[in-house]
Amino acid sequence: MTLAAKQDELIADLNLIEDAHERLAALSSYIPGTLLPEALRHDELLVPGCISRVWVHGELREGRTHFRCAADSPMVAGLVALLCHLYSDAEPAEVVSVEPQLWQACGFTKLLTPTRLNGLASARTRLREWVF
Repeated sequence: MTLAAKQDELIADLNLIEDAHERLAALSSYIPGTLLPEALRHDELLVPGCISRVWVHGELREGRTHFRCAADSPMVAGLVALLCHLYSDAEPAEVVSVEPQLWQACGFTKLLTPTRLNGLASARTRLREWVF
């Protein structure tokens, strides 16, 4: 499955939840699958530009990306986990070229503060930079 198709599927699945606030709360279900263990939360993995502390770790396995993350804030942890879930098991070129449409398509941009959206953009930048 391409990264674009995976994103479309995630958007469709999330939008089955009618209420945007409930949709946002449902993101916590992505945390266990992408959780970065506390022992690996080193300062060099911190994402700059986030108010909450956010750690992102990436690795390449058999030519595919795999991301794990953690955050101090439960809401941020869910948002970043969704981002890591989206970009995990993708080809590096797709990670660089496919931008997340989830925030707008799921109505999260209406619920999140500009500061949170900037932090998500910083996390996205970190994923893209990791590939290089």
